[in-house]
Amino acid sequence: MKQREVIIACDFSSREEVLAFLERFPAGRKPFVKIGMELYYSTGPETVREIKRRGHRIFLDLKLHDIPNTVRRTMRVLSELEVDMTNVHAAGTLPMMEAALEGLTRIDGSRPKLIAVTQLTSTSEERLHTDLLIREGMEATIRHYARNAARAGLDGVVCSPWEAAMVKESCGPSFLTVTPGIRFADAAADDQVRIATPARARELGSDYIVVGRPVTAAPDPVAAYERCLEEFV
Repeated sequence: MKQREVIIACDFSSREEVLAFLERFPAGRKPFVKIGMELYYSTGPETVREIKRRGHRIFLDLKLHDIPNTVRRTMRVLSELEVDMTNVHAAGTLPMMEAALEGLTRIDGSRPKLIAVTQLTSTSEERLHTDLLIREGMEATIRHYARNAARAGLDGVVCSPWEAAMVKESCGPSFLTVTPGIRFADAAADDQVRIATPARARELGSDYIVVGRPVTAAPDPVAAYERCLEEFV
């Protein structure tokens, strides 16, 4: 059985903020962290290298979506950062995902885990139809995108906890489900739509949960992180 993991979404805007946040954790506790677009674009790859030097595993969440050649070349650059996981948008099509995998794979055959975003957890069924003009329902769309990611050789997908079991059914039990949209039962939903508690995500079959504001904005982030571990792992 795979080990479930909690990833903290470090959605800060400066290097100083994220390092100060991580320094609040005891020396022996090095949480898996997500570095997203805001932090990466404002501080660059050196912040990624510094967090890695401090002993944290990193999910670099840049959601690449471009023509296959551009994604291939960009992934070749990102592979040098020694992150543990990164991602693309599944909507970029099968050839783009295959190109991403090719670019990410180093000469010695090693590479970070590569996953694909299916639909953002802020996207509702209504928005899927009205804004994106996708006629299929949310579940059918995510199932199709996940199968394409598996065909391209990716390790898993980003989906909401509510789609995790369906993805496993479609792509096999070893195909990873990385699930944002995690909120404690007593917390606000913020801008997320398809959300679940850590405990419910565990029941639904998530392999990784990505938790942002419930931890980073908590009065005691370490205690909030430990609560996530207790409920999910």
